[in-house]
Amino acid sequence: MNQSSDSLKPCALLWDESFLWGLTAFEALKAAGLPFDLVRSEDIRANKLRDYSMIFVPGGWASNKRKALGEEGMQKIRNFVDDGGSYLGFCGGAGLATLDGIGLLNITRVPTKDRVPSFSGRTRFSICKHSIWNDLSEGIEPVFNVWWPSQFSISDPTINILATYEEALPDSFSSDLNIGDVQKYHGGWEALEHSYRINLDPSRLNGQPALVEGRYGKGKVVLSLIHFDTPDDANGKTVLINLWKYLSGYETLKRRNKEVRKIATEQPRILGEIMTTAEDLISFGERNFLWFWRNRLMLQWKRGIRGLEYCTLYVMIKTAADLSENIPLGDPFFLNRVLAIKNMLLPFKEKSEKLLLVERMALQDGQRITFEKSDDPQMLRLRSELFSTSKSYGGLFKELLDKIDDLTFYLLGLSGE
Repeated sequence: MNQSSDSLKPCALLWDESFLWGLTAFEALKAAGLPFDLVRSEDIRANKLRDYSMIFVPGGWASNKRKALGEEGMQKIRNFVDDGGSYLGFCGGAGLATLDGIGLLNITRVPTKDRVPSFSGRTRFSICKHSIWNDLSEGIEPVFNVWWPSQFSISDPTINILATYEEALPDSFSSDLNIGDVQKYHGGWEALEHSYRINLDPSRLNGQPALVEGRYGKGKVVLSLIHFDTPDDANGKTVLINLWKYLSGYETLKRRNKEVRKIATEQPRILGEIMTTAEDLISFGERNFLWFWRNRLMLQWKRGIRGLEYCTLYVMIKTAADLSENIPLGDPFFLNRVLAIKNMLLPFKEKSEKLLLVERMALQDGQRITFEKSDDPQMLRLRSELFSTSKSYGGLFKELLDKIDDLTFYLLGLSGE
């Protein structure tokens, strides 16, 4: 880095292709009082990273992050870290830095068929001595959250493993199965794995690396499959603060009260209509017993449907609605954007409800369906139109999500965040 460390800003948070995970990170950093700026891929390509001590890449599909950055953006990140900048990646942001992505660390990801691909929830970890664990409450075990993580494959002895999986807690889930319920009443995972045709037993993760550290050139790289940015996680908040100290040299920010532009005093009607549509879609899934809320930002859904996509859509729309008091009522950007979202959301909702009901009936009939497999031509047609045939985001959903994402980013700027 060309500037002195004293003149650098603490952290650039890469917004692109993070969506729900970008919002959870944003909220967690705000709650912890940690300083950061939102940046987009075009900012990185324009060499804006030179103004920062570290880059933080939240969760999301690593493949989509690569596309957003392009080769130029990925090279800018390599140059930034090589020159002494720090890189912090959570989940998909961690995957982006492996040899499967930018290649900051000599780590690959375990093939999906060999993972426990649908594990989520609170987990106890074994941790090594490191400053990022400082100030954890005395007597409190190192329990944190993971949300459908990848898995690291590491053979490089220079990689420092800071945490490994120890035990899944009873309130965690593997696919749509509660860990505690299965262990108490079912007695084992073998038959369930045969039925689901994926690895489900959380003990397969025991001893596997979950948080690692290495070097790329002069820079530090910390990659985490643990979501320290999970809502209302006190342990996670402590580690986030320590990570900021360790990677950027900054502690919590003593913020001055910013003057926020209060332009509109009531939520614009059209955004309220969009919010109601999103609420109706979530209610449809709830009353058809397809999902429930695990925390205020995360759904748990039945195997075979795309619950994360519906959850992401709802949370991002709700965030936009919550920020709406700062919207200039005559702003053409806002008006054009929300009209486009409304015009896309209404048919998306109608087709999604049709698809969800078809999927519910298939599950009721005992059919085996996954996000990509089904013998029902109507189901396959609706899925392709709404989500494409890719596991990562696509179809009408991705078009709609990108518009909501742009609006949310814009509103965060208007709010003075």
